[in-house]
Amino acid sequence: MAAIKHIFNELHYEMTRTIAEGGMGVVYEAVQRGAGGFTKTVAVKLIREEYSTIPEFQKNFIGEARLVANLIHTNIVQTYHLGQIGGQYFMVMEYVQGVNLEQFLERHAALGRLMPVDIAAFIVSRIARGLTYAHQKRDTEGRLLGIVHRDIGPKNVMIATEGDVKLTDFGIAKALDLMYNEEGKVIAGKDEYLSPEQASYAVTDARADLFPLGIVLSELLLGRNIFRDADRLVSRKNILTLPIPQFASLRPEINPKLEAILQKAFQRDRDKRYACAYDMLNDLELYLYSDGYGPTNEKLGVYLKEIMGVAPAQSSQTS
Repeated sequence: MAAIKHIFNELHYEMTRTIAEGGMGVVYEAVQRGAGGFTKTVAVKLIREEYSTIPEFQKNFIGEARLVANLIHTNIVQTYHLGQIGGQYFMVMEYVQGVNLEQFLERHAALGRLMPVDIAAFIVSRIARGLTYAHQKRDTEGRLLGIVHRDIGPKNVMIATEGDVKLTDFGIAKALDLMYNEEGKVIAGKDEYLSPEQASYAVTDARADLFPLGIVLSELLLGRNIFRDADRLVSRKNILTLPIPQFASLRPEINPKLEAILQKAFQRDRDKRYACAYDMLNDLELYLYSDGYGPTNEKLGVYLKEIMGVAPAQSSQTS
């Protein structure tokens, strides 16, 4: 990291620690410095040196940066800058002080607790809100970008200490004219969070993000992913064939309104699934707020601090 620090110091970024490491990249926490004592904490995502010279990885990394540059929404982690130094590409992104949803789930498991039903539904409603924005995004010529995230899962959702929920990592997303993808030849995404379309090598549209969003909701409610198996192929087969349970039989606090949302999100025939993220968002908000006061960012922030013990001292943004 010493060499990285030296290089980025020249760009006025002081690298303070490694946040996360993945197969293709590394994410660092950094302090951006400017005139007059200006400082701003940011996250810097760096493509690994061994991948920087491979055209496919370059194209994916640049494509992700171009795609998310204009996705400016409170429920999406923002990207500020794409650069290249020493032959390596990097992105400067919004730094989220908090934890990712996977860590939040792990903490509940460690405490032997299930997440409150309203908190689970609220988190997923905020993800749906971010997806609604991304799915509806158009370019400067008014063309629908056709964004499909294709990697919806707990690791790619951040919860800030203040309770903001933010979707991140559009690294394998597809969109009009922007992203490299080989649908029909390869499977993009994690086996236990695929849509049936992804698991069967079919071409996807925005509805492919809503089945895994249902998986995330059910996992928050039950404390487990019903499709997950130690064998990746079995996980994928489960996505395609495992009978979808009545979730209220597994957790009685799930009322008929929430059960209906889960069942609709889990329709394997995408023509019977939610037509768009907005429709799922609308149903979740009707469930949460139709009887009056419901959860807010502030309530989630208080609950996060309660569960994690103290306000999380570090971000865990994905790579």
